[in-house]
Amino acid sequence: MNRKTLVLPAVAGLLTPVLAACGGSDSGSKSGDAIVVGTTDRFTATSEAPAPVDPAYAYDVGTWNILRQTVQTLMTQPRGEGMPVPDAAESCGFTDSGSERYACKLRDGLKFASGDDVTAEDVKYSIDRALRLKADSGVSALLNTIDTVETQGKREVIFHLKTADATFPYKLSTPVAGIVDPKDYAKDKLRDGFDVDGSGPYTFKADVKDNVIVSATFTKNPSYKGYVKVNNDKVVMRSYDSAEAMGTAIDKGDIDVMTRTMSPAQIQKLDGGGDDKVDLVDMPGLEIRYLAFNTNAPTVKNKAVRQAMAQVINRGEVVSKVYGTQAEPLYSMVPATLTGHSNSFFNKYGNPSTAKAKELLTKAGITGPVKLTLHYTTDHYGSATKQEFEILQKQLNGSGLFDVTIQGHPWATFRPAERKGQYDVYGMGWFPDFPDADNFLAPFLDKDNFLGSPYSNGTIQRTLIPESRREADRLNATKSLTEIQDTVAEDVPVLPLWQGKQYVAARDDITGVSYALNSSSTLQLWELGRGVSG
Repeated sequence: MNRKTLVLPAVAGLLTPVLAACGGSDSGSKSGDAIVVGTTDRFTATSEAPAPVDPAYAYDVGTWNILRQTVQTLMTQPRGEGMPVPDAAESCGFTDSGSERYACKLRDGLKFASGDDVTAEDVKYSIDRALRLKADSGVSALLNTIDTVETQGKREVIFHLKTADATFPYKLSTPVAGIVDPKDYAKDKLRDGFDVDGSGPYTFKADVKDNVIVSATFTKNPSYKGYVKVNNDKVVMRSYDSAEAMGTAIDKGDIDVMTRTMSPAQIQKLDGGGDDKVDLVDMPGLEIRYLAFNTNAPTVKNKAVRQAMAQVINRGEVVSKVYGTQAEPLYSMVPATLTGHSNSFFNKYGNPSTAKAKELLTKAGITGPVKLTLHYTTDHYGSATKQEFEILQKQLNGSGLFDVTIQGHPWATFRPAERKGQYDVYGMGWFPDFPDADNFLAPFLDKDNFLGSPYSNGTIQRTLIPESRREADRLNATKSLTEIQDTVAEDVPVLPLWQGKQYVAARDDITGVSYALNSSSTLQLWELGRGVSG
């Protein structure tokens, strides 16, 4: 097996006006053979979430990886790493010194896949729609610094921001800012089901059974004008119930590529050269896992309980027993590789200590084991999640300070229940919307946060987050970002556990695999091609 490793350059500072590259869909594989990609992501429409792939609603890595192929955004995250670049836009940039006015000019001749023109009014409609609908997924919070959207002619869009936001170009690269056709997306209602229409590199058609996508076909959009070069004509994505079933499929040649989520055992086997027809590619990733708390729940309302958990949990043991070299312990919500990271939890709690945890509980007047249920999702973050929670349960119960049970749920019921506050403690993962420290803090701590968490800290929301966003040079935001992380370590509304690498496995005639994911776990199907088997 030839193992290929991609090392991405470090994240740089933000954000100057940029011009579009000369990408497009006028090239690509002529083989005619669809490249087949496997995933364990589940795409389900339910009564509680009937519109899973509407850009104004979708807010998980799986559905975003559908939308990033199909619904075009003004900006996009480039191959590898770095600042966002124009996609639907010809050029974009701040037009003032205070990072409060951002202007974009659309590419000339831009069209939806249907053939309709894409205009500045469509951009305004799409952004205003997401903000108006304010879906309970929390995704519209990414756009909450927008005050008004103005158009000038058919091609110019101007965003007037409420406050300075140097991260705003990144936010325009996320699917919630995707440009939709008013003919297909009502302004006051989410679009139910699995239909997706846009002006992105591909069109999309889903094969659905019992309200679940079984497979999906991405066909190159001949009308696409944008940054990326499309290297294939068609990609089929198949959803599998388990990593093991997906692994069997690639061994048999039923699929060409495995994406998320492979099991640790599969990765270890491929990493050791266990298959001469399948190559494993690892790349830096910004995926994190954490525990979240409903801070209004009686069991964990007292922060001493949350602090005691932070004091007992042994991240190193979780990583070594479950993930090995595929992950690293994490002591902040901000990954260690990003500018602004601080080891705030280690600085406060040091090494795991039952004695210190007991002291925290005693000072708070809490005696006897604290009874808790830790909830986790069985089908969203990989098969190793159950083992991870079994170890967390053993650690907490082994201290004698907790009486913990664990309970798993499918994502389709887990996420709605979490948003309704039905779980006191639950395990979550985060794949960033964009590679900046702000995106590992604001989504959990700002108003209208992603978790629907009742935790609120006025200093963080009114002072520290706005301060950090004023700094175009992200090094200058470190002081504010560190203070936020220190506050999180003190109050523990969330408890970081580990940071992981990301992996793609592919049969050896598939090219472009090293760029199939970027650091934000964005699936870039356009990079894949079919070469010659070696």
